[in-house]
Amino acid sequence: MIAAAWLLGLLPVPAIVADSAMVAAAAVAGFPILRTAGRALLARVVGIDLLVSVASIGAVVLGEYGEAAAVTFLFAIGHALETATLNRTRSALTALVALAPDVALVLRNGEQVEVPAGSVQTGETILVKNGARVPVDGTVQQGAGTLDEASITGESLPVDKSAGDGVFAGTISTGGFLQVLATEVGAATTLAHIVHRVEEAQEATAPTQVFMDRFSAWYTPGILVLAIVVGLVTGDVLLALTLLVIGCPGALVISIPVAIVAGIGRAAQLGILIKGGEFLETAAKITVVAVDKTGTLTRGRPALTDVVVLNPDLTRSEVLGWAARAEDGSEHPLAGAIVQAAAQDGALPEHIISVPGQGIVAAVAGHTVLVGNPALLHARGVRGTDAATAVADELAARGRTPLIVVLDGVIAGVLAVADEVRPDAADMVAALHAAGVARVVMLTGDGPRVAQAVAADVGIDEIRSSLLPGDKLDVVSGLRRDGHVVAMVGDGVNDAPALATADIGIAMGAAGSAVAVETADIALMGDNLLMLPAAVDLARRTVRVMHQNVALALVTVALLLAGVLLGGVTMAVGMLVHEASVLIVIVNAMRLVRRSGPRAEPAARKKSEKSEKSEKQEMMA
Repeated sequence: MIAAAWLLGLLPVPAIVADSAMVAAAAVAGFPILRTAGRALLARVVGIDLLVSVASIGAVVLGEYGEAAAVTFLFAIGHALETATLNRTRSALTALVALAPDVALVLRNGEQVEVPAGSVQTGETILVKNGARVPVDGTVQQGAGTLDEASITGESLPVDKSAGDGVFAGTISTGGFLQVLATEVGAATTLAHIVHRVEEAQEATAPTQVFMDRFSAWYTPGILVLAIVVGLVTGDVLLALTLLVIGCPGALVISIPVAIVAGIGRAAQLGILIKGGEFLETAAKITVVAVDKTGTLTRGRPALTDVVVLNPDLTRSEVLGWAARAEDGSEHPLAGAIVQAAAQDGALPEHIISVPGQGIVAAVAGHTVLVGNPALLHARGVRGTDAATAVADELAARGRTPLIVVLDGVIAGVLAVADEVRPDAADMVAALHAAGVARVVMLTGDGPRVAQAVAADVGIDEIRSSLLPGDKLDVVSGLRRDGHVVAMVGDGVNDAPALATADIGIAMGAAGSAVAVETADIALMGDNLLMLPAAVDLARRTVRVMHQNVALALVTVALLLAGVLLGGVTMAVGMLVHEASVLIVIVNAMRLVRRSGPRAEPAARKKSEKSEKSEKQEMMA
């Protein structure tokens, strides 16, 4: 009855009972803190736990049992909240690990067998049905379907797959049925490489974090010395202990790593692999982006762009058809573009003469067909070439490769072939400028005319043409000597010297390439060029969060110190504000993990989606 009356507040609680309860609470909450502090001291580290332990023990000795209980309890609760919130910042890594399926449907001895995904062997045939996760990296042997590859490449729309296409572990079938030959299994898959890289990157130390760690190594002992000096000068031991509590650098210590973990995790969600905090910080300082043209700004394969008919007796399809028949047996790299564009099923050439640097001469169905440049026409005595030469010069001025077609000594027309510019290249350059990049420089081995034509289409700031691989390295080195922070974007193989020389090497389309994932400072898993400005923008936002967190931590400590010295801030209040500042720092960093908007997509795709939507609306109407 008496105990119930005490609990209900009907009777006053004896002081000895209240004090004993507070001491017990301080002991229960403070023991793990004291144990951690002891282990840190054995490693010669003076940490936050030691400051809290000294302060709480001192408070008990001085008879401030309530203060001791409040400090230890608040610190324990705050530490638990910090751990839970920090785990949320690592959600991207957790989500990646969860992508790996537990089971696989394997075709063995003509039967479908469900086995653990880890037991699949290279060379086995995997069956992927609608809604299933792909358990291995492999190549489609039979079937057709669509896969959601957002987790690997960042591509927002499902990708069509058919025989010969590659697939990645962790992707999800959204329709169809696929038979996949396993080429990489277990830890060798692209997904496993990504998880390993993100895990390493989140543990890596950024330069700012190294500085903060060194600062904290001096700051914490400095607070301890300050508390001792204040206690000796003022004779107020409680004031000295309060200084220990409010001087805890918890928010300061955690301000950098939590932002880095969140930033790298968010990048992984977008299909952007950043090697570590050092490269994240450097990416935020990029002033110049050097971009390889072929395979990056362009698709890296020639396509037919123009067919100009000069013989009124022939049609466009006939001019293209004769050229395609002549080129059908040619090994020239431009021949494929003409043959593919014509889709010609006519007679194959009986005889081909390849003239290096000029073109080809082919005998087709009793006719003689010439396909080449003006030099070939002159060498073969073709007359009336002025009109064809004028058209060829005009096409060349637009950055295209002209090919004059001659049928039985009469000029039929002029074809033009060019490396197709990616539809999102211009959007990428504009987005890089919007993200704060001052200059975008195009590096190419092509001549000035082709380079200028591509640059005009894309909006490039500066052109460096007719470059050998070694020349690209020299350009990047020169930009760095001029004081620029340079990012080099390429395929990670042909541009290796320039990628290694740049402050940041960025590999495009690294999905499926373990070498690119492991070696590039930043690897863009998909072929979406808009991932590049997204990476730069995310790096800049991450560094801003880091600076905000450091400023918040320092201001909080300064205000608390002033409050203690001027009076009014108790030990419990100091610990409460300290823990609140730690949580604010973490929550601020977690803003990076949340999606900041819709996934960036090329303008061409957006336009096509809008047109499709409008067409559907018209049909419904």
